[in-house]
Amino acid sequence: MTKQQSDTHDKFPTARQDAQRSAEHRQTPQTRAPSYRLAYTDTEFLMREDLRPVRLQLELLKPELVLQEQNIESTIVVFGSARLPPPDLAQQTLAAAEKALASARNSEERAAAEREQAAARRMVANSEYYTQARRFGRLVSEIGQTDGERKFVIVTGGGPGIMEAANRGADDAGAMSVGLNIVLPMEQLPNPYITPDLCFQFHYFALRKMHFLMRACALVIFPGGFGTLDELFETLTLIQTQKIDPIPVLLFGESYWRRIVNFETMAEEGMIAKADLDIFRYVEDAETAWKIIEDWYRGDTEYPRDNF
Repeated sequence: MTKQQSDTHDKFPTARQDAQRSAEHRQTPQTRAPSYRLAYTDTEFLMREDLRPVRLQLELLKPELVLQEQNIESTIVVFGSARLPPPDLAQQTLAAAEKALASARNSEERAAAEREQAAARRMVANSEYYTQARRFGRLVSEIGQTDGERKFVIVTGGGPGIMEAANRGADDAGAMSVGLNIVLPMEQLPNPYITPDLCFQFHYFALRKMHFLMRACALVIFPGGFGTLDELFETLTLIQTQKIDPIPVLLFGESYWRRIVNFETMAEEGMIAKADLDIFRYVEDAETAWKIIEDWYRGDTEYPRDNF
């Protein structure tokens, strides 16, 4: 801003100053009326159905301005189940299930306890994904956030499970990471490893998805449910239709993904092109995932942000 522009702006009160002055008005029936409130301080007005376009704009703009202010240049997005626990918690769950089985008093209790034990054993096996997500978050953050640069910053949905693991890995490295939470009917507080100043909350899924991809250099997908599949296919579709430039899309756990989605059958049936199978790759460990991303960019961490 030039000095002339600054002087011009100084001639007018700021929105904050006028809001403060308005709050100091003498109370009368007129000043207490909702119509008298300044529009940008009137929460009831902003919540009206007619104001949805404004709320959409605000939800796009607020995180974008904060990320700019924090110099977040590029990101790596990590998706995965909120239900995958850390190994120590999974082991505790298994121990409790085994104790319940040992104390079962009849066949009905025993059958239920055996089901719980089987589920707990699967949880222990799947907790390896938590370990890999944490390792990946740390590895990426140690390499990407050096000398004051903030590249390859980990971004997650901000919840527990795999999301927590990736944010936790960044925290292990003493680096920043982003959490994009969303308001849900069930409580989902942000996990404690997100950088507080980079922890956002959304109302609109669409705007949240846009922020996931605006700076994304890569997408890393761990096993998950409906939400993970939604986010995966959103990105695959955008790349397939050339709405965004190609980026590495890495699916952790080939055996899981091949059982969940038969991509080859989709190609054989002509529902996708055979070349579409090259949009993604399977990986099994954090080091391989990072090597693929590193080879893709060959040291160039710049990524265009004009896709949207």
